[in-house]
Amino acid sequence: MKTGVLQFAAVGSSARGLALQVLLECRQHDAFVQEILERRLGSTELGPADRRLTTGLVYGVLRRRATLDALLRPLIQRQMAKVEPWLWDALRLGAFQLALLTQIPPHAALHETVELAASLGRPGAKGFLNGVLRSLTRLLGDEHTTAPAADALPIMNGQYRRLTRAVLPAPAAHPVEYLATAFALPAWLVERWLTRFGWDECLRLGFWFASPTPLWLRSNRLRIDRTALLHALAEAGIGAEAGDHPQAVRLLDSVSIRELPGYEQGWFTVQDESAMRVGSALAPEPGSQVLDACAAPGGKTTHLAELMRNQGRIIACDVDDRRLATVMELCRRLGVTIVEPCRIHAERDEEPPAGPFDSILVDAPCSNSGVLGRRPEARWRIQPRDMHELVVLQKKLLLQAAERLRPGGRVVYSTCSIEPEENSGVVRAVLGAFPDLELDAEQEQVPGRPADGGYWARLHKRECSKRWA
Repeated sequence: MKTGVLQFAAVGSSARGLALQVLLECRQHDAFVQEILERRLGSTELGPADRRLTTGLVYGVLRRRATLDALLRPLIQRQMAKVEPWLWDALRLGAFQLALLTQIPPHAALHETVELAASLGRPGAKGFLNGVLRSLTRLLGDEHTTAPAADALPIMNGQYRRLTRAVLPAPAAHPVEYLATAFALPAWLVERWLTRFGWDECLRLGFWFASPTPLWLRSNRLRIDRTALLHALAEAGIGAEAGDHPQAVRLLDSVSIRELPGYEQGWFTVQDESAMRVGSALAPEPGSQVLDACAAPGGKTTHLAELMRNQGRIIACDVDDRRLATVMELCRRLGVTIVEPCRIHAERDEEPPAGPFDSILVDAPCSNSGVLGRRPEARWRIQPRDMHELVVLQKKLLLQAAERLRPGGRVVYSTCSIEPEENSGVVRAVLGAFPDLELDAEQEQVPGRPADGGYWARLHKRECSKRWA
């Protein structure tokens, strides 16, 4: 067992080795890759460039897993079950660099990936890795096109790389299979989207979810305004621009977040612009009593505190102590002092505090179908049967919130999903079951225009109960 630990530590001493280590850990745990990656990067001595490469490799392989497998399978004579998990992930790692990460010289990508076998104490696998990846280089053409085809591999921004032979499904004859394979999306989800959105929009969504997502910062108004933050970034030579939301800053360069000016001082936190709109929709007043029913990892919780000028009280609920600790750690960095963590033991059927509350946020667990680029592993976890269970839970959470809201108070329900039954379907069902609630406003964010996809709805509770009017 000690030998295995030493080998695992050795393989994590390079960018590609650490990426392989994270990919293997993603197979074994139910955590989001961001959490695993942050933990591993926090204990490595790799420099900034290698950290960025590690992150890009991990996210890229997870985003395009099915696409990489479609390229690799014709080149492997063994059955998939006969290829060890570490070897499959190493092949995917090499294939991603060769086929999709074109800024890395092919000889470097091939050599460094093959050497991972020796780092893992499996030198006998070097020949297999080398043979398969060299075969892949012969499959990859140098020409590019702007039209989908069975021999056209989507890269990014509407561009396709020609293959020397057809290995993808024919898009005209098998549109669902092509989109699912070429963009590495669940076929059942593609089938839903084709019916709702049509072919052209599905292609656009495919490219959006297959590409690195923009990185957004939310300026912390307790510490700094957005103009000052943009000035500090510019002085540090970091490209950034203001977003539509008054606290939003979009980074134009690939950077390490912890090395940005003002990180330790709590000038900002990472949050997509779409997610910022959720807190602003609730707009809790300073001094008010607020419930955040699903608080972890804390981005929206701390935004509510900033909007309240750190005055009042926020009860931050979650079912996981470790994730609640993450919320409080973020609060400390941002200078937020009004958040109180509250562990909800789901196995005991515990519910949030009774209230009443002036404002409540229900950022509900969901399919994550609007953020598949940012949370790439979600596309492989969610199954059609899960949708019903999620909707049941979402309705329950929103009804609990309605019961805890004071007359005249408001609740915002939000998800990272673009599926109607998780969004407007849940809201309409709860409105029908709880006549004291009224819908104020709702918004659906379309993925890639310009940020993540998602949904929010703001409801308020009548001052005078309709049941007794």
